[in-house]
Order: sequence, then C-alpha cells, then structure tokens
Amino acid sequence: MAAESAMSVERERILQLNEAPLRSGAKYVLYWSQMNRRVESNQGLLYSVEIANQLALPVLYYEGLTCSYPHANDRLHTFILEGVPDTAKQLKKAGIGYCFYLRKRRADRNDVLYELARYAAAVVTDDYPTFVARKHNNHVPQKLALPYIVVDSSCIVPMRNMEKREFAAYTIRPKIQRSLPIYLKPADALKVARRFTGDEPRFHQEVTVNNVAKLVSECEIDHSVAPSISFRGGAIQAQKHLKFFLSNNLRRYARHRNEPEEHATSNLSAYLHFGHISSLQAALGAKQFAQSRKLVADEFLEELIVRRELAFNYARFADDPASLDNLPDWTQRNMEKHAKDRRPYTYSAAQLEAAETSDQLWNASQKELLLRGKIHGYYRMYWGKKILEWSPTYKQAAQTMVNFHDRYALDGRDPNTYTNILWCFGLHDRAWGERPVFGKIRYMSLEGMKRKTRWQAYIEEIRLLEKTGNDPHRIV
Repeated sequence: MAAESAMSVERERILQLNEAPLRSGAKYVLYWSQMNRRVESNQGLLYSVEIANQLALPVLYYEGLTCSYPHANDRLHTFILEGVPDTAKQLKKAGIGYCFYLRKRRADRNDVLYELARYAAAVVTDDYPTFVARKHNNHVPQKLALPYIVVDSSCIVPMRNMEKREFAAYTIRPKIQRSLPIYLKPADALKVARRFTGDEPRFHQEVTVNNVAKLVSECEIDHSVAPSISFRGGAIQAQKHLKFFLSNNLRRYARHRNEPEEHATSNLSAYLHFGHISSLQAALGAKQFAQSRKLVADEFLEELIVRRELAFNYARFADDPASLDNLPDWTQRNMEKHAKDRRPYTYSAAQLEAAETSDQLWNASQKELLLRGKIHGYYRMYWGKKILEWSPTYKQAAQTMVNFHDRYALDGRDPNTYTNILWCFGLHDRAWGERPVFGKIRYMSLEGMKRKTRWQAYIEEIRLLEKTGNDPHRIV
C-alpha cells in the first residue's frame, strides 16, 4: 500500500494499527486531528497528503470537540475553539477539506468519525500516548474496514526509536543527541495534487472569532471554570508566543528561567499540548535565532527536546501514566516505609483547590493555576511537593495533582503532566537524605523558595491578577 512507497515522512513515525487494505472507490483520505491541531509541521497531515497524492484523491481534515471528555469545561473548550479559525483558513489555502464537529450535548451523535470513514481510502491520525487519543487508538482501528494509521507528529525524535522505558534524562539524552542531525530539520511543505472540492459535511460547525463564547455556552460542560485570563488558543497565538520568547527571553532563559518574576520562559506548554505548534517548529526557531544572534539555546532545547521526549517515552511504556505503581523500586520501598509518618498539616482536596492553606506562596501558585491555567515550572515543583507533604496518603496526593491539572491546566492531560507529577514522588530522580513523610524523596521548602526567588513580588502579582482579572503579561 502507500506506506511502502517513497515518503517525505520518516518511516519510523508511521504505524498501521489494523490489517485492512486501502478502500477502492474512495472520495478522499481522512486525517483525524486528535492532538495535533495544526496544519504546518504536522507529519500526520503530511502523510495523509502523500497517500492521497498517490491515489489521486483529496484530503479531508476532521477535527472534533465533544462535551463528554473528562473535566470538559469552558476553559479547555474555549482554548480549542479559538484555534479553529486559524486551522480553517490554512486548510483552505492548502486545498484541503475541513470538517469540524462540535458535539454540544451528550444526546448528540457520537459517530461522526465512522460516517466520514465510510468514504475514505484510509484514516490517518495522531500517535499520542495519553488522554483520549490513547484510548481511541486502542479501540477504533479494529472497527474499521480500511487502514487506520497513526503518525508521531509530537516528538522530534520518533517515540518508537526508543526501544524501552528510559530511567532518566541522562540515559535518553545521548540517544536523542545522536539522532537530532537526522530529525531536526523542517517538515516538508504541504503540496496536494488534487484539491478538495466537495461540500462541507452537514454536521460541520462554523467557528469564528466572534462566536466562540456563544458556542461554549451552548455546550453541556462545566461552566464554572472560566477561560484563561492569560492565554488564547490557536496556531497564530502559538507563533506569537514563540516570536516573543525568541526576541525577548531566549538570551535570559538560562539565567532567569527559575525566577517566576522574570517571566523568562516560553509559555508554549499549552500550545504544544493542544498541537497548535510543534516542538520541531519551536526547536528550529530557537536554534536559528540563537545562531543568528550568537546566543546559546542549549538550556531551552534541553527542556523542549530531552525532557519533553523523556516524558513521552515514559507515557508510552506505562499502562497508566498517572499511577504511582510506575515509580522505581527505591521510591516504592520509601513510600511504604513512611506511609504512616505524621504530616505537619493535612488539607482536604477542597481546601487545596480553593487555595486555603497557611502557606501564602503555595496559595499564590494555586491561584495562578485557577486564573492563568498554568503554574510557572519552578513553583509548580514546589506546589506538588507541598501537596505530597499535606495529603493523608501518597495516592491521594497524586490524585489531587492529576485532578487539578485535568480540570484547570491548559497544559494538563499531557505526558509532561504525569511525568512532572510523578517526579514529585521520585520518578526520573535520585534518592536524597532521609526525612519525615518524604523519606529519601527530594524535598523543597518555603525557606528555599524565599532564598532563591522573589516570592513576595510573585504573591503580589497573583493578588493583582485575582483583583483585576487582567494579565499585563498576556500576549495579544
């Protein structure tokens, strides 16, 4: 079939999950955008075009948003919908058809993919190791009588290049670095041989900049979680954040990335998670900008490539990426030994969610999550360590962190989410000195945060965010 012919997408990114042959007499090749909600630098879409060109067919790009995903709410829905007009415009220019289906209520139909697949030669979608994409890719392929092909468009070095779960960054780093000369290059441009000229499916939902709020209000979802006051969704916004970071913060990143008040990070995590930008685009942008300005981008590329792809490697080999059962043996023994240690404070999940603790810095970090939809990375580590310390059990602590991210974080439900949460318990880390509750798990203290960061300025910044609802650092 088409997968055996010459390709511009690397073979190791591509895997067919069933044994069905290409359907003859089809109207198009169907690309199902589950996680990589973008047009440029999307190897899954690019491979769909390759198959279509070989078959003299157009491509139809399908993107859906349902009311039934876990913790569906106004924040997550708004961010996704804000990206739809960008996608529609780019697809039209490229000659690719677009169907966006918004399932507003649970009573609405939930079989759109299967109807679209009836007229497709093949279905191509995203290879992704967490959230609903993982579930779909495990259950949908065998229900289709046509090829169901997953493509890794999320990692720079394809996930399947790593044959086992890596122990830590130092074990995966040399493997990634050896492969970067092969993969750290721009994806090919989309060149369709046959433009899509068919009618829009009857269930297609037109989304504009002006109707997003109305559409969200009509959905049967949790309306108590407001949209982020800091981030708007979409490929254009993602590119604006990357451009701002390169121009203003790349030269400061290594020195100030752990100081929240410097605002020196890229703020790309939500856009990477929802696929509005690829790590390949960000890495190439940083590398080229650094070379042209004689800067060093190594620290940023370490986080973007090595640390992020370590997280994807972990999630790919874990049956349940959120489970403490995936922690190394030394951590399991450690937690068993200290399970009954007396906690200095214990707070309920409701108290933590409402930021009602005696620690004002922790409260500020939780409020940042509630308002912005993300926490600065350095304070998020502290945030997680204190939840571990204040929860009655380790399991409850992990569940609280996962639930808060699933509900409030724009960069939640991601391989990085689960890896960062389990890092608080010792994943991809080493044993430290013994102490109550933590045992040999790395400890982080309020006193340490006060020494290393401008914590009082951060608390004041979050207080003003809460008071005004306006983020002066928002990129428009």
